[in-house]
Amino acid sequence: MIGSVKITIKRSTRKTTSIYIERDGSLSVFVPNKTTKKEVDALLEANEYKIYKYQAKRALLNERAIKREAVNGQSYLYLGRNYYLQYSSDVDKVECKGRYFYVPDGMPKKLTILLKEFYKRHGKRYIPQRVKKYAPMLGQQINDISVRELRNRWASCSVNKSKVNFHWKIMMAPVSIIDYLIVHELTHLKFPRHNSNFWNAVDKILPNYQKQIAWLKEYGASLEI
Repeated sequence: MIGSVKITIKRSTRKTTSIYIERDGSLSVFVPNKTTKKEVDALLEANEYKIYKYQAKRALLNERAIKREAVNGQSYLYLGRNYYLQYSSDVDKVECKGRYFYVPDGMPKKLTILLKEFYKRHGKRYIPQRVKKYAPMLGQQINDISVRELRNRWASCSVNKSKVNFHWKIMMAPVSIIDYLIVHELTHLKFPRHNSNFWNAVDKILPNYQKQIAWLKEYGASLEI
């Protein structure tokens, strides 16, 4: 532990070590199988300042998260735009029409569940279309695409299965952010590490990708129900 920070050690056949700070502030430490506890502790100690600095910035950004209430007129995001909540007796699930999210009457306590279902349902239609656009640019053929709960990550991939996974929350983000996350994961299938080859490949497809990274750092906390 670093203070009260939760640390998860993940061992594999990899040859390098890396530290990933999750969106909830916890740490995932990726190390080769033979790495000792002493070596892991030394890695964390060497990066302690960077970890605390990043977590302090993350806490500040999280303070900007919008506190939403399940009442008529409350705004919720979809593909980067605000839509206003409206309870209605004419729908049996969340429907997006005009600038409104219509929700079944008498279901404020179930609103979170209903909205999750909406984002997952639309994500399963929308995201595969975008993956289909970008996969050929990276010479990838994707076997499986999922839109689901991913804890503290926006997206992940499985190289062995040619599979990409996306958090349903990204359906709240602007299209440019969704495209960046898709390209990011597709590029990982070709270049697993965040090295120069990886970023050069991303840059060829999305020359302004650094703007998307900056947006996620500043506004990612707003992608909440």
